[in-house]
Amino acid sequence: MRQHTIRKAVSVQGVGLHSGKVSRVSFAPASPDSGVVFRVKATGERIPATVESVVNSHYATTLGMNGTRIQTVEHLMAAAAGLGLDNLDIEVDGPEIPALDGSAKPFVTLLASAGRVQQSEQRKALTIPCPLRVGSGGRWIQITPSDTFRISYTLDNEHPAIGTQMLSWTPTERSFVEEFAPARTYGFLKDLGLMRKNGLARGGSLDNAIVLGNRGALNGLRYRDEFVRHKMLDLVGDLALLGRPIRAHVIVRNGGHALNIELVLAVQRAVGLERRAALEVAAAAEDARRREGFVTAPDLVTI
Repeated sequence: MRQHTIRKAVSVQGVGLHSGKVSRVSFAPASPDSGVVFRVKATGERIPATVESVVNSHYATTLGMNGTRIQTVEHLMAAAAGLGLDNLDIEVDGPEIPALDGSAKPFVTLLASAGRVQQSEQRKALTIPCPLRVGSGGRWIQITPSDTFRISYTLDNEHPAIGTQMLSWTPTERSFVEEFAPARTYGFLKDLGLMRKNGLARGGSLDNAIVLGNRGALNGLRYRDEFVRHKMLDLVGDLALLGRPIRAHVIVRNGGHALNIELVLAVQRAVGLERRAALEVAAAAEDARRREGFVTAPDLVTI
């Protein structure tokens, strides 16, 4: 499968969920193998959408470089991944990606309106060499090798509107757009005062989040299990920081952004170790051939 970008530039403006400040985000086509790159309008700083750029994963995923920050990138990243967009140039005029309605749906609609262009380079899927696990107790993520990408998620919460929600999903573009992109972020009314005191949720409202009172949601649900669907949406956005689609089964119990980022780092380490081991084996084999009088033809590497 080949890489894709958008056909034309598009933009959107809105209030950040945590900062409460207005930001404008503009999307433009990008060249093959460039990945998703954020550009901060105020400083010109370019921040690649990779796990190395993550500077905070508390309540949201924040990217940064040289003191410049872009907060709450996960819904936008999920939209790009769900639509199969590999390369994007994203200019951000403000401190945070707008919350819009609290889901990835507005970003999906916007990017779909920009059209999609197939590019010359092949998309390179990522496979993991062995099972990995992060977290402990009642909060953990496990990832195992698989021929396809699948997420199995269990969310436990004592709130009567949530309880225990379980869902397993093999993502397709259609199922992402229809069944997961509209799932909104959520928060608890009892926590709002403390969060705002700590500089969070200052732009939160009934228009961009599910707000949970003592007995239920104050503004209704789009799905009976919208909470676990949103958790899965966040996971898709954070996994997109790998820069490549992944073939694996991801099994989660009560995850969150911090655990998601820990998983991405574990995957990178495992894949890096496997690649280094393969190169060491190749080098050893080449040395053995040379000792036996065989020489590999120039510009060829044997692995």
